[in-house]
Amino acid sequence: MILKVGKKSLIFYLMMVCMVSLVHAEDDWPKMHPETYLPTHIQMIAAKAVVDDPRSLMDTYHPSQIVPPEIWSKMTWDVDEMKALWAELTGFSAPDIVGKIAPEIKPGKYTYKDVEKLPGLKALMIPEILEHYINAGGPPFAGSIKEFEIIPTRQYYYSMPIAKATKENLGKARMDEQGYIIESSWEAGMPFPRPSGKFMAQQVINNYNHKYYSWEGNYRFMGKAMGVNQKLKIDFDCDFAMDSIRLSKRSLIPPFGYYDARSEKQGEKLALFTSVLSPRDIKGTVILTFNYEDVNKFNQSMMYVPSLRRIRKMSATDTQDPMNGQDQIYDDNDGFNQKLTPRRFPYKYEMISELREYLCPVSVDGTEYIDTKDGYVMKNVKMQRRPIYAVRMIQQDSNYVYGKRQFYLDAETMVAAFMFNYDQKGRLYRSLMAPFGFVEESGMPMEVGVPNIQRDHIDLHTTCVSVYGPPLLCDRDYFSMKNMSRSGK
Repeated sequence: MILKVGKKSLIFYLMMVCMVSLVHAEDDWPKMHPETYLPTHIQMIAAKAVVDDPRSLMDTYHPSQIVPPEIWSKMTWDVDEMKALWAELTGFSAPDIVGKIAPEIKPGKYTYKDVEKLPGLKALMIPEILEHYINAGGPPFAGSIKEFEIIPTRQYYYSMPIAKATKENLGKARMDEQGYIIESSWEAGMPFPRPSGKFMAQQVINNYNHKYYSWEGNYRFMGKAMGVNQKLKIDFDCDFAMDSIRLSKRSLIPPFGYYDARSEKQGEKLALFTSVLSPRDIKGTVILTFNYEDVNKFNQSMMYVPSLRRIRKMSATDTQDPMNGQDQIYDDNDGFNQKLTPRRFPYKYEMISELREYLCPVSVDGTEYIDTKDGYVMKNVKMQRRPIYAVRMIQQDSNYVYGKRQFYLDAETMVAAFMFNYDQKGRLYRSLMAPFGFVEESGMPMEVGVPNIQRDHIDLHTTCVSVYGPPLLCDRDYFSMKNMSRSGK
């Protein structure tokens, strides 16, 4: 018997098949509690310490070793295809455009003394790094670079879903007459893969603010923050875990787009769940934060206070307060977390340089560490010639803590290499050096457990923060007040 199907019925049937296939594709990704597959904080610290430990966390806990195989297979793609597509979108591949400045400086091992002797090596250094970081080490700061190895430049790129989302939405992201991004115009992917024009500097900063590194914002940061005073004595030691879930513009891990109806209705961008594990006097403190897409809508933060066994709402406006034990403010979280708006603490934006090559620390094997026996310097430092977008932001409101910010961002990934913040008197106040790692088969820059160096150049204090950031696959129920109370007990 032959069943006759009308044209309309056939179209409806095919649509239903496609819809079922899409739903099934998203259902293929199980939601997992972090404790069921990620290493514990104790295991991570045992695998690599911040100081005097050249081991690599990537050897012990590479994402491919901890994410279940059936999920990891969905997070890897053909490397050559990712490279080709990302180069098409950005208009370049890093190895092809570097090497023009001081070509006589070849890969090899160098010291701070070589920088003093070789003009070409000095020309490849970011000026602030040359002045404040390249030296013999010792008081008053930890994290100086005494010796380093220049390695050949690699191409960095993003995963296939992120690259495809960028291509599909190419040219859709729009800016208003003042150069501020219109959030509703941008759907997913990097909004401005080829920054240009009158508002180029703002496009670069928006790429950073909407970055996709660390699994597009779905990660667990297992970290240790160690404070070092000007006499190179440890005065603060804190263990923490920070979980993050992206709630909008999702393209890597389903559900895609907005995470759910609540996220879309409230315009939620990210949820962050931070648990303090030590020291004892603040252990059990939990902070839950929801970041919103609307720059004029204050983020919402709540804190579980273990001594009170209560959840308290935090002020949404105190973003200039120093973060506990660290040399940064809340607006410096994750390098830069300040909302850009012409209404509240507006900036004037300037390009310092466009695709200018600089030598920047990058982590290849995760073996970098702080050597306490040699002036608290960074050891096993690898540097590459990287194409950099350098942006200056000049604060227009004298009531803000910083008068000027300068960012040096990797042009292929929009990940920060260095950040320098100046006070209202023009003095260098706080800086950040953040070497990042890269997972080739996933097309993903990520934190690999090497020290990030935060400095307070006025109070002469350093915070060395070691963070490892594997993928987080839990659902949004984890980011709840109920879980705050459970985790804080």
